[in-house]
Amino acid sequence: MKRHLLTALALTAGLLIVPATPAGATPVAAAVSDAASAPVLSPTPYQGWNTYFGLGGNFSAESVKEVADALVSRGLARAGYDIVWLDGGWQDPEPRTAAGDLQADRTRFPDGLKPLVDYIHAKGLRAGIYTDAGPYIPGKCGLGSGGGYYQRDADQFAAWEFDAVKVDFLCGIAANLDPKTVYTEFAQALRNNASGRQIIFNLCNPVTSPDWGNYPEEQQSTYSWSYAPAIAQSWRTYTDVGFVGEIKFKDVLRNYDANARHPEVAGPGHFNDPDYVAPELGMTDEEFRTQMSLWSVAAAPLVIGSDVRKLSQTSVDILADADMLAINQDPAGVQAVRVGPAGTTETWVKRLANGDRAVVLLNRGETPTTQTTKASSLGLSGSRFTVRNAWTDRVTESAGTISAAVPAHGAALLRVGPARGLPGVPHLTAGLPEVTQVAGTPTQAGSAPVLAGGDEARVEVVVRNDGSLPVLTPKVALATPAGWTVRPLGRAPQLLTPGGRTTFAFTVALSASAAPGSATLTATTSYRVPGHGQLSQRTVSTLVIAPAPPDGEVVLSHHTWISATSGWMSPTVDLSVGGWTPISMLGQVYPTGLGVASPSTVRYYVGDRCTRLTAVVGLDDAVRNVGPEGATSTFQVIGDGRVLFDSGVLTREDIRQVDVDLSGVRVLDLVVGDAGDGGYNDRANWAGLNATC
Repeated sequence: MKRHLLTALALTAGLLIVPATPAGATPVAAAVSDAASAPVLSPTPYQGWNTYFGLGGNFSAESVKEVADALVSRGLARAGYDIVWLDGGWQDPEPRTAAGDLQADRTRFPDGLKPLVDYIHAKGLRAGIYTDAGPYIPGKCGLGSGGGYYQRDADQFAAWEFDAVKVDFLCGIAANLDPKTVYTEFAQALRNNASGRQIIFNLCNPVTSPDWGNYPEEQQSTYSWSYAPAIAQSWRTYTDVGFVGEIKFKDVLRNYDANARHPEVAGPGHFNDPDYVAPELGMTDEEFRTQMSLWSVAAAPLVIGSDVRKLSQTSVDILADADMLAINQDPAGVQAVRVGPAGTTETWVKRLANGDRAVVLLNRGETPTTQTTKASSLGLSGSRFTVRNAWTDRVTESAGTISAAVPAHGAALLRVGPARGLPGVPHLTAGLPEVTQVAGTPTQAGSAPVLAGGDEARVEVVVRNDGSLPVLTPKVALATPAGWTVRPLGRAPQLLTPGGRTTFAFTVALSASAAPGSATLTATTSYRVPGHGQLSQRTVSTLVIAPAPPDGEVVLSHHTWISATSGWMSPTVDLSVGGWTPISMLGQVYPTGLGVASPSTVRYYVGDRCTRLTAVVGLDDAVRNVGPEGATSTFQVIGDGRVLFDSGVLTREDIRQVDVDLSGVRVLDLVVGDAGDGGYNDRANWAGLNATC
């Protein structure tokens, strides 16, 4: 039996399974025992805000004060986000005085840090600061407490009255240190600070392979779980969740998956840390809501990475949602485990202190779906269950099946427990409108459908009753953008019995002038329940409306794409990824093309209007400046789901000529893979990307 399944069964039964401890690591049981002998610092995951992603390294006393003010005025402090955390960049260009004391940048913090900490405390907030476990190495890292400064710096932070310290490992890895050794020494210094101040310790080793290169297991963040619970309140479990100003959903999922490897070591006062939560830095509202759902059941620290002063009210409402926060702050401190297999759709469950279960139904895919699980799979017994949707606040009663309509890149966050008293509103799931055919052709499984002006599509809404009461006269009305037409197919049933389901189908015709971009379909499902009256649900799907197809002999990289992803940064037109240098392979410079990092998919709408695609593919010469590791990729041209070209594995010494027939192709995907060894140093090019249309 797989370890994850064993862990899931044990946690839902209220037990704890401790895996074998690596050689030389601190036993988890000993860590828990040691923690039990002292007061628990941060018994639930701490919350706050950090400068790194939203402000970068050039923040000042004034900008930090403004964010502190915003945390209070926007209600986020009241919701628990009470640590104002200075990340790297607070230090002076000469980080230490002649006497050896740390000093803040004398221009941006002219009065030093103590007055800023006092200001933060006066707002009813706590203050956090940053250093590194290694010695300061100019050109390699900005600040370090290594080289004999651990106790001196711990005493300094306490004297400034900081409440939390984040300890990085950039200097540490540059000096080739052992993280367990130096972090243990730093933790000891922090506990023994001269002021006797309690200070939260965030152990932040972001080093991972192959993202950072080839490092021994003991030096990586994925090893921290083996010793960190004994010395820290939290520890990073993978590399950064993104770049300054840019957080991608795929990297949120990557960090969550890494964080989920060792749920057994999380508990009051010691938590796995998958990195910061980051609205409006590259994710949609739906994707950010998914991040918050996952972080809440992971019992993860909730530290906002965005500039709070600029956040929309929607983002603030997601951050402050009471039901979500109650799950994250549950006093049991249990971290969720996956129930069932990994895949495009998954179920994650977290045991709560009162015996309820928090459940995430996660949809990693590109199309909406209805997901289900069983109360028995969650470790619950009985025949009636209350289901509370954290994001909609809808409360229903299930007879044992738990379902939800989950959009692409979405997640349902549910709280499930025993039902009591009179029967409640049945747990009826109204599906999201889903395009199942375009122009009579079934849509490609797992791929977001693409429509264009004048297209005709079949749209379906699945409705299911998982309650114990019947549902009468269910109906679905479908609303579309102005100028589109909707025609219902079939007749609505008069009754939907417990355990029953039905599909409402429609033919939708787009107007010929449908504007490219996104459009929404809104389904309103209405029904009557004896004893509860007339009820309704509203579900919304977002569609992709393609731009006009290319015409003539075109440089396809100059044409508007439908969507484009890159392993890091963003795809770059006519430059290598990152936009720093011209596209160049084997010494030849190409004036046009696309630069991406693996994995990547760039999608174009060619609308059955093109006959030929040509390009040269390979790894950019810039990879030679990084080192010998990595720089392997695969290239594929895919038309309507069919592979038209496959390069095989290319190294930095290879290029391939692409010349494919696009006849009959409607949607074109240019796909770059990492060749199975991760995306480190994979700067890939689609050079001279031209189409004949």
